[in-house]
Amino acid sequence: MVCVTEQTNVSRTHTRRQGAVQAKTLLILGASGDLTSRLLLPGYAGLLASGKADPIRLAGAGTGNWTEQMWKDRVHEIFAAALPKATEEGARVLAEVEKNTTYHDVDVTAEGELHALITSLEGPVAVYFALPPAVSEKACQELTKTGVPEGTRLVLEKPFGSSAASAHRLNETLATLVPERDIFRVDHFLGKGTVFNILGLRFANRLLEPLWSNLHVEKVEVFFDEDLALENRAGYYDNNGALRDMIQSHLLQVMALLALNAPATLGEKDLRDHIGSLLRAASVRPDFASSTRRARYTAGEINGRAVPNYVDEEGVDGSKNTETLAELEIQIENMRWAGVPFILRSGKALERKRKEAVITFKPVPHLPRGFHGVDEPTRLRIGFSPETLQLEIDVNGPGDIFTLDRATLATEMHTSNLLPYGEVLDGILNGDPLLSVRGDIAEDCWRIVEPVLNAWAENKVPLEEYPAGSRGPASWETSQCEWTPLLP
Repeated sequence: MVCVTEQTNVSRTHTRRQGAVQAKTLLILGASGDLTSRLLLPGYAGLLASGKADPIRLAGAGTGNWTEQMWKDRVHEIFAAALPKATEEGARVLAEVEKNTTYHDVDVTAEGELHALITSLEGPVAVYFALPPAVSEKACQELTKTGVPEGTRLVLEKPFGSSAASAHRLNETLATLVPERDIFRVDHFLGKGTVFNILGLRFANRLLEPLWSNLHVEKVEVFFDEDLALENRAGYYDNNGALRDMIQSHLLQVMALLALNAPATLGEKDLRDHIGSLLRAASVRPDFASSTRRARYTAGEINGRAVPNYVDEEGVDGSKNTETLAELEIQIENMRWAGVPFILRSGKALERKRKEAVITFKPVPHLPRGFHGVDEPTRLRIGFSPETLQLEIDVNGPGDIFTLDRATLATEMHTSNLLPYGEVLDGILNGDPLLSVRGDIAEDCWRIVEPVLNAWAENKVPLEEYPAGSRGPASWETSQCEWTPLLP
């Protein structure tokens, strides 16, 4: 193994959109929910702790048994843990956050209630819909009756709609409320610094860019395997599955970053134009029985922990045939990538985490006679967790110089010191939509996967099984190239 530890940091400068005004209030709808406490509030707290933003007004809204004191206690707990302890600045920021925090009991789908709340807050207001998609859509439809104040920003989580048609309807609803520049369709995976390092890796290195096409690349794979099972998320997951949950949103975006042509700038218009152009050229090969695979975990063990059969998990309806492991082969019909398969895979309850993109290059056209050993393909691995870069190449082996051996060049990737949701919120509050998904792109992602979902609903592709804690169905293992991370 050869380990390379030095790397030039390719950073992304995150600036405010020209003419954009910083939001004065962040309104979180669904304040008592898991998304808010686990991701949104820690992300915002980390953003403030980094010194890259000053506190603004923070408003939570919800219905049920929550009170303003419960909300303030939650805010205090999360922000006190994130801000620098025993420092004057940390104490100042915490005091300002707590002073400017309010909670509101509101039914966002009731006539006029959400509009009245937004107009009562200091604007511009960034409205974060940390709610189930159906509730968010109904709330937005209700707002069309009254409109929203100029400068309001609307922030929606994935999944954005449930089909290409529903995403289009939602886009039309949002367009009656605010301009596209003020709509933020969140894909927190795009907040990962490693993902944006893909652009620096590709376009700043003359060694790689000339090889980045169907002339030299055999295939591209994007993996997002998890060793977590359902983890009490049946209410959401059993209605979506691995394809809708991960591939339809996150992995198609990663694929676009890996495959797009070089934009003129990293500005949101240039970059998102190129992402959109790439995804318009993408589709799944229509022979779905060979271009797609799906499976569901059965009882097993992960890291010494017993995991029940998926259909026995609380809240699961086994008749829905929800997949917990999905794999698609995407074709990109343009000059650069025609003929190269892009394989996207995501699953739960697997043996180990595997979050990486693997670019496998074609073999050399001629290997001189006389070499011994296995001539393996050159592979470039971009790890998302941990954030690493590994280049696997063939070299002369030890002892016998005629024997080929494997060497790996490895380095850690530089990443942002913000949590993914910290980067997302930074863009929202500053009016920079670079990290959000544009409306036409959201619709195209559904267009790509919708034929697959229809084929699966008609059982044209078998639903296979795999024991929790395994690598997936035994018949799938031959397609997986082995990977051992070299860096912690």
